[in-house]
Amino acid sequence: MKPHINNTTFGSITINEINWDHDVFITLTGEVRKRKKKLSKAVYGSSHTLSLDEAMYVYERGANRIIIGTGQYGVLELSDEADEYLEKKKCNVTLLPTPEAIKAWNETKGATIGLFHITC
Repeated sequence: MKPHINNTTFGSITINEINWDHDVFITLTGEVRKRKKKLSKAVYGSSHTLSLDEAMYVYERGANRIIIGTGQYGVLELSDEADEYLEKKKCNVTLLPTPEAIKAWNETKGATIGLFHITC
């Protein structure tokens, strides 16, 4: 079952009434997990660019969409390699500032993964 995202503020996101104080991703089965930012930091020196390794980690076979919350001010970017990988998997990417991304998440239907950056 897809969890409902209640809201977000700088440094937090509330999902099914549970507050998280770190970036998260949501699997196809609705499990909320801590984002593995180190996969992107190792390549780019920060977690503000989503690396190929992180995209490969988050992607699940059968997903046809990923909604990425790019932060409160939209700082997070998708690397070209990650974009190409997701395109090859036929997984449509929606990049939106996190407050807008949670609205898109709550309205989406189908096999969707979510990744939400909660700062910047």
